[in-house]
Amino acid sequence: MGNITLRNVSKSFGATTIIPDIDLVIEDGEFVVFVGPSGCGKSTLLRLIAGLEDTSGGTIEIDGRDVTNEAPAKRKLAMVFQSYALYPHMTVAKNIAFPLKMAGEDQATIDRKVKAAAATLNLTNYLERRPGQLSGGQRQRVAIGRAIVRQPSAFLFDEPLSNLDAALRGTMRLEISELHQQLKTTMIYVTHDQVEAMTMADKIVVLNAGNIEQVGSPLELYKSPKNLFVAGFIGSPKMNFITGAAASKHDAATIGIRPEHLKVSTASGEWKGTVGVAEHLGSDTFLHVNSDVGTLTVRADGEIRVDHGNEIWLTPDATKLHRFDQDGKAIR
Repeated sequence: MGNITLRNVSKSFGATTIIPDIDLVIEDGEFVVFVGPSGCGKSTLLRLIAGLEDTSGGTIEIDGRDVTNEAPAKRKLAMVFQSYALYPHMTVAKNIAFPLKMAGEDQATIDRKVKAAAATLNLTNYLERRPGQLSGGQRQRVAIGRAIVRQPSAFLFDEPLSNLDAALRGTMRLEISELHQQLKTTMIYVTHDQVEAMTMADKIVVLNAGNIEQVGSPLELYKSPKNLFVAGFIGSPKMNFITGAAASKHDAATIGIRPEHLKVSTASGEWKGTVGVAEHLGSDTFLHVNSDVGTLTVRADGEIRVDHGNEIWLTPDATKLHRFDQDGKAIR
């Protein structure tokens, strides 16, 4: 089991409040991603759950048990850090086995669990190597293996892919997602990368200045953001925001339209503009357009024949338009 419940949880450092007051329920087996900009409190929240930081208020429950004042070792959680935290002088096998040895497991049990974890993570052929002989992705798998053998109630990942290059991050995202499907264990994953959040999560928790802005599935947040912050943070490239007369026409202080929901024409449309930069990426082309309503980003087909300096017309898909009031809240 891996149900985790936060009730009125807060955290302050002296006079500085990092987490004001949070309620959150994470169900058993869910893959939950905490996402938000740097300094929003997501890593602090993870450390509170792990017991690596003391709460300033509220309670944390795991499977109905109050663990607010329990030591990290008693919470039956396994944390995977950005830095891997491997012992360089130990082999892969000994690194994976370390928590079992510390727990006093017998050697036969240790060997069995290490072999099983290695097989799950494709590390069987690397058990006698040391971390310095491994790639970044392999070292991350060793760190995950060390967590797996503890058979925790939940895995806690603190920006585990930040040290990897873009290609390897994509591979590791897939591997961690497949691992979750295989183990069916609760996973909480912290990242500032909304692409990681969108591709991996069952449920996303969007944080801003220590507050939860919205909780929902990736598609919920994409299709129905509750406010301007969530709308601007979820989606790549970011949503375009327009104010003034164009927004008033739709009875809103601000309207938002995603780059993929703008139709491009060289003949006619709602807003006239000039292409500033065209980024040709193969399957997609991103156009940065200086238009009548401001600078807009457009996701167009990769085959589109427009470039810097071309005049074009843009028309938003009216069914995909987002409206926000003066306070930045979504108008439904």
